[in-house]
Amino acid sequence: MGKIIAIANQKGGVGKTTTAINLAAGLAIQEKTVLLVDADPQGNASSGSGIDRTNSTKTLYDAIARNEPLENIILRTELPLLWVLPSDKNLAGAEIELVGEERREFRLKEVLEVAKGHFDYIIIDCPPSLGLLTINGLTAADSLLIPIQCEYYALEGVTELFNTLTLLKKALNPALEIEGLLLTMYDERTNLSGAVAKDLRDHYGSKVLKTVIPRNVRLAEAPSFGKPIVLYDIRSRGADSYLELSKEILNHEQTSIRAGA
Repeated sequence: MGKIIAIANQKGGVGKTTTAINLAAGLAIQEKTVLLVDADPQGNASSGSGIDRTNSTKTLYDAIARNEPLENIILRTELPLLWVLPSDKNLAGAEIELVGEERREFRLKEVLEVAKGHFDYIIIDCPPSLGLLTINGLTAADSLLIPIQCEYYALEGVTELFNTLTLLKKALNPALEIEGLLLTMYDERTNLSGAVAKDLRDHYGSKVLKTVIPRNVRLAEAPSFGKPIVLYDIRSRGADSYLELSKEILNHEQTSIRAGA
């Protein structure tokens, strides 16, 4: 069965979608079959993976609200082992439509249940909020990856998110684990990035991933070309860092398998 990793942070602009796209691509480069689920109505993970949103394709909205089978929705990408479950602005309507439904927090989990048998990894790009769509992502996930921009209020934001997670685990998904805290937009030229990284490592220890994502112009350019960084510029520091992240995530899996043996 595949592993589902939700990527979430209630703060915007922390590199969440960039991480979703490029972790998914990095895992595909490592010869894993990957489904990238765009659970954000902005649809940036879809367009950033090369999906043409102007086409009248079905989206995650159709799966959640209309029970459309996933095989009619998921789309291939330029990377042979990477597929995308796309999204568009219609998904915002699903939050409203589901409010009165029973088990509304479990709709995405139910949608992805079949897909788990066909993919090694399912990566969910959650919206930058703690609304119903993000709650669906966290309820469906086996683990949570939290991108954190190296800025002054980073620690405060993580504390709030962890408080929410405690409540969510009790009510909806007791098995949810922390995949890790990922430092993003790290600028080695500033004292602030180093100070934030030290504070987070001092406070959260091994929960903070070893991989650090640097500020990188090529990484920022790639989405406008509809390509993961490994296709846009494989020699860039951004590509190196996300390939390292994918290897670290794979190592987590191997370590847990050995621990359970």
